[in-house]
Amino acid sequence: MSVIRFTGRSVVFRPRSLAVGAGCALLALALGVLAIGSGDYPIGPADVLSTLAGHGSVAQDFIVNQLRLPRVVTALLVGAALGLSGALLQSLVRNPLGSPDVLGFTQGASAGALVVVVTGGSSLALACGAVIGGLATGGLIYALAWRQGVHGYRLVLIGIGVAAVLTGVNSYLLTRAQLMDAARAVLWLTGSLDGRGWDNARPLAAAMAVVVPVVLGLGRALRMIEMGDDAAFALGVRVERVRLVLLACAVVLASFAAAAAGPVSFVALTAPQLAKRVTRAPGPGLLPSMATGAALLVAADWGAQRLFTGHQLPVGVVTGVLGGGYLVWLLATERRAGRI
Repeated sequence: MSVIRFTGRSVVFRPRSLAVGAGCALLALALGVLAIGSGDYPIGPADVLSTLAGHGSVAQDFIVNQLRLPRVVTALLVGAALGLSGALLQSLVRNPLGSPDVLGFTQGASAGALVVVVTGGSSLALACGAVIGGLATGGLIYALAWRQGVHGYRLVLIGIGVAAVLTGVNSYLLTRAQLMDAARAVLWLTGSLDGRGWDNARPLAAAMAVVVPVVLGLGRALRMIEMGDDAAFALGVRVERVRLVLLACAVVLASFAAAAAGPVSFVALTAPQLAKRVTRAPGPGLLPSMATGAALLVAADWGAQRLFTGHQLPVGVVTGVLGGGYLVWLLATERRAGRI
């Protein structure tokens, strides 16, 4: 642990965590360059960088900046948002199973999107429905979990129950949609980056520009809350206010990520845990989780496009398979440790 002091203030940081976060961020960017250069018209990494700097040919400029860059930027933003959302939730509930997928926020975003699909709304309306559904579900879960405060395990249990109910609601909504709309909804529910453009990336980027500084500003209070509500309160933290703000930030991130790429599963669950194991540091590990989530999603999307020649998979299929295996391993580990 190192401390930097300036103008009467001090900043505490862990060099290993900082190095891991920077390394994961560089890996995510390198994978992004690789993904941009891959495809039916391959472009070398040097040419990709040259084109991004404005020195490519007309054909390269069109392929890189118009066709492939928006998809990669969306993947980076969605992965970072999900990684940060998962880190916040796991820290708030003090449980490695805390993630938007498990707690029902993703299912709420899906329900909002499906309502738009059933009513014949546009793609923009679908994204707005996903955000509204996720935020409404977050408010409902918090209200149901409130009992002179919000306990982590109560939040998890109620979130799992709400997720189960919403899964049934979503299945019913699919049966009410027209055939073509239902097919579009199923692809969206899987989680996909196909055809993503700047219109998908901009709202998420704007949301992160607002939410991330708030989260980082409350990072010290979050570390104290991890020690227990009583200890945090004794240290001057307004526990419930901080918890409510951070929970709202996590829901906003997950909802806007779902609006941009659909409910991509398990990234929010695995990214914080992988970051924690690599950094080997206590605390929420917010920045390493963001970088790990971005690297995971870009790598999964690249694999989804290349695993089967001539056929592209939705990125949610890859994250679902890998994340499901990780979840089984995590449950087995927690059981052996006697925590579940």
